[in-house]
Amino acid sequence: MADVIRFYSVADEYGCFSNFAPYPIRLDGKLWPTSEHYFQAQKFNDPPHREAIRKANSPMLAARMGRDRKKKLRRDWESAKVSVMTNAVRAKFTQHEDLRAILLNTADAKLVEHTEDDDYWGDGGDGSGRNMLGQILMRVRSELRNAMHIR
Repeated sequence: MADVIRFYSVADEYGCFSNFAPYPIRLDGKLWPTSEHYFQAQKFNDPPHREAIRKANSPMLAARMGRDRKKKLRRDWESAKVSVMTNAVRAKFTQHEDLRAILLNTADAKLVEHTEDDDYWGDGGDGSGRNMLGQILMRVRSELRNAMHIR
């Protein structure tokens, strides 16, 4: 059985796996302060609102703005969100060599976003969640390995 690596807080040993970690990504022709900023902005078709989220002072503020239901979500959000998150995570780990090395050094460990606050992206705190962020990280790790021909 492979090791399990749990992450959540940016301050943790594997805090760089969090979307709140301060690693800018370049996607869609723009620089985003964190993968969280990018992800939250993609929920909307309204360009000024997306730009406001991109310029948010913190990933927490970006998340709050992205969760504001006074703004209308794009119609296809439920079917698009996993590919949006995958693009953000892939950008983060291909654009930052130090992060790529950390991710690759996790070998075959199961990566789990450990939080009671989220049973979709995380494990729900008790392992019953879908852990979609962990699954995406493991998929990107595999892609990076294949691209570098690492076993």
